[in-house]
This record gives sequence, C-alpha cells and structure tokens, in this order.
Amino acid sequence: MLSKTLSEGLERYHIGDKLRALRLRKKMGLVELSAHTGLSAALLSKLERGRLFPTLPTLLRIALVFGVGLDHFFVEEKRKNAVGVVRQGERLRFPEKPNLRDVAYYFECLDFNSTDRKSSAFFAEFEPLSMDKTRPHAHSGAEFIFVLKGKLCLRVGLEDHELEAGDSVYFDSSIPHAYRGGSGKPCTAIVVVLP
Repeated sequence: MLSKTLSEGLERYHIGDKLRALRLRKKMGLVELSAHTGLSAALLSKLERGRLFPTLPTLLRIALVFGVGLDHFFVEEKRKNAVGVVRQGERLRFPEKPNLRDVAYYFECLDFNSTDRKSSAFFAEFEPLSMDKTRPHAHSGAEFIFVLKGKLCLRVGLEDHELEAGDSVYFDSSIPHAYRGGSGKPCTAIVVVLP
C-alpha cells in the first residue's frame, strides 16, 4: 500500500488516463492488450481506472506495445521532446499476434520513444507462408509500405499485389488486408501506419 504522499504524487501524472487514451487511439480492447502484454485484462482495467499504479516494468511492457517511451507517462506536455532517436539495439521484435502457430510477419517499432507521434513506423519481416495461412486484418487510417529486400505478396480486399525491393504501396487500411513474403524467402520492409 502506497503512502498518501506517494499516491498524490503519482496521481498528478494521470497514468491511467494516458494508458486508456493510448488503447482507445489504437481501437484496442483490454483483452487484446492483455494478449500483447501478458498482463491480465483485470489488472489493465485497474491501472486505467487509477485503482493501482503500475510498476516500471509493467508500464514498460505496455509502452512497448504502443510504441511510446516511459517518458510519455511522466513528462509534462509542454516539455515533451520533438526528436526521438531509436538505436537498432533498443528495438524489440514482436510477432503479428502472440501465441500464433504460423506467424505471417514480425515487426519492430522504429519510433517508440518519440512522443506525440502523428504516425507509427515499423521494420517488418514477412514470412513466406501461403496466402491461405495469413490472417487478414483492418484498422482505421492508411498504411504505406516500402519493400527493402525480397518480394512482398499483399492482398487488399480482393486484389493481390506483388512488390519487389524498391517498390512501395499506399492503401486504405480500413480494407481487410494481409501480407506474406514471396518466392519462398522472407521479405523486409518499412511500414508506416497513419491514423
């Protein structure tokens, strides 16, 4: 149990409100966030409602899912940095969804410590699965992909596209879409998601 002084000191940062805002901005439910973080939906709900204060490791697990740094929760709005540098060794690799048998792609957030981002950028590696093993998904906004290496097979709605190194594509990401590496080899690309 925290002392009154500590509780009051932490309350002024509105950590729960910031957690909820991040989750709602990504249109993610508590159960989905739970699957990505390994934390229970009940715990996440208590954190959002300010019933509990997260430990730093718990807060970092959540921050990594949303591509923000810990400072997002503790820096006052007027003092947030306009520049965020991410070193290659700092990035973490995540599968498209946790606990999947056939993973179509892995991603690394390229701008997780930039605050108040207007977009999200990822380094992605697409596995050479058959298209019937990929899982179409959709989200609000738009997506831009620039292929760095290999061949990318992309399905947007009912249309199939093949992109090679140096090719790029922009599409409405509210249309169900799926991707995989082509030619039996992984494909790497930069993916930018715009709200």
